[in-house]
Amino acid sequence: MNPARIAPSILSADFARLGEEVRAIEAAGADWVHFDVMDNHYVPNLTIGPLVCEAIRPHVQIPIDVHLMVEPVDALVPLFAKAGANIITFHPEASRHVDRTLQMIRDHGCQAGLVFNPATPLAWMDHLMDRLDVVLLMSVNPGFGGQKFIPATLPKLQAARQRINAHLARGGQPIALEVDGGVKTDNIAQIVAAGADTCVAGSAVFGAPDADGGYQGVMQALKHAALGE
Repeated sequence: MNPARIAPSILSADFARLGEEVRAIEAAGADWVHFDVMDNHYVPNLTIGPLVCEAIRPHVQIPIDVHLMVEPVDALVPLFAKAGANIITFHPEASRHVDRTLQMIRDHGCQAGLVFNPATPLAWMDHLMDRLDVVLLMSVNPGFGGQKFIPATLPKLQAARQRINAHLARGGQPIALEVDGGVKTDNIAQIVAAGADTCVAGSAVFGAPDADGGYQGVMQALKHAALGE
């Protein structure tokens, strides 16, 4: 069994030395860089935009996974694609035409995905499976880092995994199943067992004390824990 992909969220990084931070997480074994975009409209916080994505792109080889917590969505898609994003996900409630937005992301050369808040039903997936490269389940309410994992995400993960497996059995394309919010070494095994193959970790990674091996130590601990070791 392959260990889950780990996608550290730079929302918890030291913004005064962001280039150094993303180089460090890649060297420590990160698989993706998770890039949280909040607009103080769709969610009650304001973070970073395409210029920051463009600034960190030369510092890492791994994919940049842009999570758009914005409304409207479409105007930002070409800007992030041009800035070096590899994956762009958005919340279906924030787009007037979800199918069109997914196609726009793909037309700009990025992988496309939907993000489901804790109370958002998975039914959005059913008519869009052939457009999806990623499904991201929020295991906290979006807007702020450092929140606790919502346990009801586990059965929702299982339901999403069943949909993806059925799609694959019909000959469909692979779809990553990502989880974001409150992922720690003590719950990642449950999360992966429920069906996730990609885990976003923010404060768990960037808050790792040097005494525990810093970023490399926590990355290895997360990957071992994901395997139930």
